[in-house]
Amino acid sequence: MKRSMIIWIALGAVLLIIIFSAIGSYNGLVTSETAVENKFSQIDVDLERRANLIPNLVSTVKGYAAHEKEVLDNIAKARTSLIGAQTPDEKAQADTQLTGALSRLLVIVENYPNLKADVQFKQLMDQLEGTENRIAVSRKDYNDAVSTYNIKIRSFPASISASLFGFEKKPFFNNAPGTDQVPEVKF
Repeated sequence: MKRSMIIWIALGAVLLIIIFSAIGSYNGLVTSETAVENKFSQIDVDLERRANLIPNLVSTVKGYAAHEKEVLDNIAKARTSLIGAQTPDEKAQADTQLTGALSRLLVIVENYPNLKADVQFKQLMDQLEGTENRIAVSRKDYNDAVSTYNIKIRSFPASISASLFGFEKKPFFNNAPGTDQVPEVKF
């Protein structure tokens, strides 16, 4: 009787250890997944800030460079794509498209010295530069959180909890293919 009681207590202790380990693993995965979602929402906020600056920038440039309609139209289209993007991959592609359109605009701005001297334009460019820095930091933070999360769901014993509870690998916020190419601007 004493021996069977010890066996039951030992089995109960092992079972409790397994249960508490699974709970801790699950909670750690939830925490990591929430951190990824939080970091992605910060990228979203920064991209939205950038998208909101664009109409003012375009309006300022229109006054000086009205005949650059194609570039301004491309910026408007890219901005619309960015606002409508939902997933990290969609946002990354739209961000790349908008970055390319903005870089073409900045090349055009070089041809208008009065525009570069305009106070409103300078302020908008400063705000845009600050926003670009925020986006870069947010992307890095997001990718760091994704890396930590992805490692966690693939590491033992958390991988068991991850597969049991449906935790899946998260995508990184990467540039779209071809973004390492300098955009070609034709006049």
